[in-house]
Amino acid sequence: MTSDTQAPIQEDRLWRDDPWTARVIKNEDDDGWAVAMYLDGQAEPALVGPWTMGRDKKNPKPLDSAAFNTLVKTAKEFIRRSEQQRHAELNKNVSVTVDGQRIRVALAIVPDEEGATATLSAWDPYDAELARVPVPPNFRLTVDSAQAWIASGFEKPAR
Repeated sequence: MTSDTQAPIQEDRLWRDDPWTARVIKNEDDDGWAVAMYLDGQAEPALVGPWTMGRDKKNPKPLDSAAFNTLVKTAKEFIRRSEQQRHAELNKNVSVTVDGQRIRVALAIVPDEEGATATLSAWDPYDAELARVPVPPNFRLTVDSAQAWIASGFEKPAR
């Protein structure tokens, strides 16, 4: 075990196996229980969901290996889908045909706390870059805006 890893824990309400930790917590909204999945190094849980009551209908069902593995799989899938959604929000593409040539126009936004930046680029059918210009992060990429940019000779679009 390296200094970066933590010892596994297998308790009824706390289960850890690097890099994941499952913690069964009291649901503040009602009398039930929830489980929070944490990825090592993250302050906020990657996933929070309802947890099953035990046989006594008062305490939570204890964590076990099968449940932990299912929670890890679910948390990984949730993170993957969130990353895909974020990527789709920040990267847009449209394709237009100009003079019989198919051109793909891409908008890539780079988020930053001090000010996001964005780049508009054009690509031929063989993925050779035709042009690249900076644009405001709130630039709306549509078929019409792509065609207007191409028609301008790839000049930087006006705000």
